[in-house]
Amino acid sequence: MKIGVVTFPGSLDDVDAQRAVRIAGGEPVALWHGDHDLKGVDAVVLPGGFSYGDYLRCGAIARFAPVMTEVVAAAHGGMPVLGICNGFQILCESHLLPGALIRNDHRTFICRDQVLQVENTSTAWTSDYAEGQQITVPLKNGEGGFVADAATLDRIEGEGQVVFRYVDVNPNGSLRDIAGITNERGNVVGLMPHPEHAVEDLTGPGTDGLGLFTSALTSLLARS
Repeated sequence: MKIGVVTFPGSLDDVDAQRAVRIAGGEPVALWHGDHDLKGVDAVVLPGGFSYGDYLRCGAIARFAPVMTEVVAAAHGGMPVLGICNGFQILCESHLLPGALIRNDHRTFICRDQVLQVENTSTAWTSDYAEGQQITVPLKNGEGGFVADAATLDRIEGEGQVVFRYVDVNPNGSLRDIAGITNERGNVVGLMPHPEHAVEDLTGPGTDGLGLFTSALTSLLARS
């Protein structure tokens, strides 16, 4: 299965995401922000970094990249799409996910190993986890506070769209400790922590992040 990883000007974690796809057993395909097609991929990852220098707002310019026209259309068609950190911001700016990400409430950049609780295992990116499972993956952001109005928060909570939640500490002021969410269909997932940095024991806190990438492959195989 081919999983595309988009590189925007300012992406930092695209190569890490490609490696995570490869370790999970998939075939990573490099996509460029100026591409007008998705090169036949079966899923897409929007990686972390500082796309277009985070000018205006994080992800606000990236949403207009040519490749995002294709990603948005593919997502509406059911293709699995994962946004990590800056990728999560891009998904919100593109209106594929509700809410927004704002500056951390303590106004400083944070980098730490973060414990998350898996809240929803019915998405294309979380089926290999158990509901309530706690995983540890790195977190690194300056604008990672998830916000939405009360009605939106109540809706995504009520409809099971919260996918990951911070459990040991809320590192950035995200409302209701939300670390990651999904769309109603369950094929689009965004999270602020970095699962691609937790796929090998040698280079991370463990392999807890690998499940997102193996879940996508499992989901794709089930559809084929």
